[in-house]
Amino acid sequence: MDLPDNLLSANWYWAGQGLCALVLLWAVRTAPWHRLKNTSRLNLWLGACVLLMAIWHIKTGIKPGLNFHLLGATAMTLMFGPQLALLGLAIVLAAVTLAGLSGWQGFGWNMLVMGALPVAVSYAIYWLADHKLPNHLFIYIFLNAFFGAALAMAAVGLGGTLLLHLSGIYLAAYLYHDYLPYFILLAWSEAVSTGMAITLMTVYCPEWVDTFDDRRYLHHK
Repeated sequence: MDLPDNLLSANWYWAGQGLCALVLLWAVRTAPWHRLKNTSRLNLWLGACVLLMAIWHIKTGIKPGLNFHLLGATAMTLMFGPQLALLGLAIVLAAVTLAGLSGWQGFGWNMLVMGALPVAVSYAIYWLADHKLPNHLFIYIFLNAFFGAALAMAAVGLGGTLLLHLSGIYLAAYLYHDYLPYFILLAWSEAVSTGMAITLMTVYCPEWVDTFDDRRYLHHK
């Protein structure tokens, strides 16, 4: 979505900043910081943030606020958990905003739609699969990585569309016919890239994925 400055009214911007502050405060207070005391884990987290900065720079758009790019939110959630994923995405968004590709006034809503929303959807799918379905590598990769990434990206598209619709920036007919449908293609791309990345990590570097335990998914009886 990448909202620029001066697109929404001041009230909308202030509401977004306030909600974003609450989400980030929760993430900071509940994050498993002890995991980053390990230098290799800290380097992995920072490296993932840098990689996503590059990915978020590769985007296209049709009008202000109507942009498309991959997110990597599901991969971050599966690798580090929801809190560290949120904080990592906040760093990515701050870097992108500092580079002039987004607006500081829109930071709150950008973070909520492109960060908090996909992380919440991704973790909800993981939690349901983990508690309701058997421990199986195929289930983990297909549901959590592939399907989770696709649904998270679809949620981002719908969330951004609703925000721009309710704020009255663009006509509903234009948003739902000329903007939202493109997220079907983007969801597929997000699903494939995330599925491939998580598959490689679970096979070759399972210690990189906090939500994956090879003793449960590969060696269970």
